[in-house]
Amino acid sequence: MSSSSQTGPADADPHGTAPSQAGPCAVVLAAGKGTRMKSDLPKVLCPVVDRPMIHFVIDALEKAGIKRQIVVVGYRADDVRAELETRPNHGIEFVVQHEQLGTGHAVQCCRDQLATQTGPTVVVAGDSPLIQPSSLTTLLEHFASHQPSLLLGTLKKDDPSGLGRVVRDSEGAFMGIVEQKDATPEQLQIKEVNMSTYLFRTRDLLNALAMLNNDNAQSEYYLTDCARLLRESGRPVEAVPALQACEALSINNPQELELVDQKMRAMGYA
Repeated sequence: MSSSSQTGPADADPHGTAPSQAGPCAVVLAAGKGTRMKSDLPKVLCPVVDRPMIHFVIDALEKAGIKRQIVVVGYRADDVRAELETRPNHGIEFVVQHEQLGTGHAVQCCRDQLATQTGPTVVVAGDSPLIQPSSLTTLLEHFASHQPSLLLGTLKKDDPSGLGRVVRDSEGAFMGIVEQKDATPEQLQIKEVNMSTYLFRTRDLLNALAMLNNDNAQSEYYLTDCARLLRESGRPVEAVPALQACEALSINNPQELELVDQKMRAMGYA
């Protein structure tokens, strides 16, 4: 399918050097409006600890050594771009997702940028300010030593309600992700959940993106389908519960925003 992306030029750093495409890069999903936030701001610009939340995501990527960042913007794209351009020495690349047709579609919009990316590609949400650099580092180290096509960063959660469960076989190998609405009573007992943190071998990501379809109730392209598509094509997919408890805190409404703000202040972010 044709993507609806429109790419602005990558912003050069003051020294005129582009981020290495042999190292890891990150695609940051930041196109959504966040209608439940009761704010006209793009969701990723809603402040937490007195700062637009997407800055904490970029901070974590940089601390984990992920120097190349591609930010997918959509709703009020110019505002998100202007905010991130205030970062010192930034070299962020921006891609516009004109229609929000799902997480898979958002990454499809980055195919031109990823075509020359030889290192792995991390995909993270721009509204996850509690993402931890140490978790990203653990995933990068596991990827370097095992070289799967896809490595999912997962989390073991005492109350996994509402989240996709990570299904494994009797030997512990990753089998797939089942959403709560589709889970059997046995699968609902699984505590390991998908937290939408992905690390791909880039050429395998591009192959999987080409196979995505929107044959689902929402008519959207889901990035989670890449795990199934890669497994079906015989590619290795792994999942590691590398994420920490704080990374389970999501922001979907003003109440959750306040909870995350309090947690981040308690953790010393302020």
